[in-house]
Amino acid sequence: MNKKIKVLVVDDSLFFRGVLTKKLAEFSNIEVLGYARDAFEAKEKIPQLNPDVVTLDVEMPKVNGIELLKQLLPEYPIPVVLVSSVNMNVFDALAAGAVDFVRKPDLSKTDSVSSFMNELASKITIASRAKVTPNADKGVISTLSKTNFSPMKTSSLANATIIALGASTGGTEATISVIKDLPPDTPGILVVQHMPPGFTKMYAERLNRLCKMEVREAMDGDIVKNGLVLIAPGDYHMKLVKIGSNFIVKCYQAEKVSGHRPSVDVLFNSVAEIAKKNAIGIIMTGMGRDGAQGLLNMRKQGAYTIGQNKESCVVYGMPMVAKNIGAVCVEASCENIPHVLRKHLSSL
Repeated sequence: MNKKIKVLVVDDSLFFRGVLTKKLAEFSNIEVLGYARDAFEAKEKIPQLNPDVVTLDVEMPKVNGIELLKQLLPEYPIPVVLVSSVNMNVFDALAAGAVDFVRKPDLSKTDSVSSFMNELASKITIASRAKVTPNADKGVISTLSKTNFSPMKTSSLANATIIALGASTGGTEATISVIKDLPPDTPGILVVQHMPPGFTKMYAERLNRLCKMEVREAMDGDIVKNGLVLIAPGDYHMKLVKIGSNFIVKCYQAEKVSGHRPSVDVLFNSVAEIAKKNAIGIIMTGMGRDGAQGLLNMRKQGAYTIGQNKESCVVYGMPMVAKNIGAVCVEASCENIPHVLRKHLSSL
């Protein structure tokens, strides 16, 4: 019998604490150790109870979830799953070291609560196997600039290159590490990050402030061009198509693929079909196998493929599967992937 995952619930809402502690206890692989009503109580109970995973409300009075993470994780590197409404602060909390997040449900709808609890339990399970790296400074954006870059020298072939990137758990910060310092003339980048609706637009806005390239949430029919990063919208698949001389993205709702919508496999498979050898695929941290088969299809078509290495992954799942099936040309840390990417582009 597998050992149960010990969970501490941190939330200032009496009603929501009750829902979480009661419903999580119904999952056979989870043991709820108790709850904390605020950051002060959490800091007392964590050393006492030694949980495997903490669920954390981002918005709390006095000391919010972000400040708690900055104080807690350097001493107690425990996986934290955020429970949040649609709020930009969730990305500051992820930057401070949280592993993942779940969107708060509409408690008046039974189906919404049930779906939320299943998602939270799944992410707790993934988080229990995650590598926690606290970094309270990665979220600071005021010190970054869109200037002072060295232009990338690319050939006409490189100008037609499509870069496709897929990530899941831990991917929000890993993706920033990859693209934030890429110069504005970098070939167009298409990104699938497993993320719910509402958050993908805010994530794109955050990246746009951090990066030298332009970043925005993709819309159906957007043209892929140099200097532009398009983020797949939550709950929509995104694939590459070609109309005339233009590469464009199609965003659409259909059945989940590899358990996800948006799915990395959908993006990678379309890039393999449309861009063939004029493409680069990057698969990053995340649980499961979404993107692995698509990346293999890209490599079979002559694309250059990069996998994030185990040491830098929060969860070495998707890149591991991709490597094991022969989809990865080279592995690198998320910090080193930009160098690998630019070196390849300069060789084209």
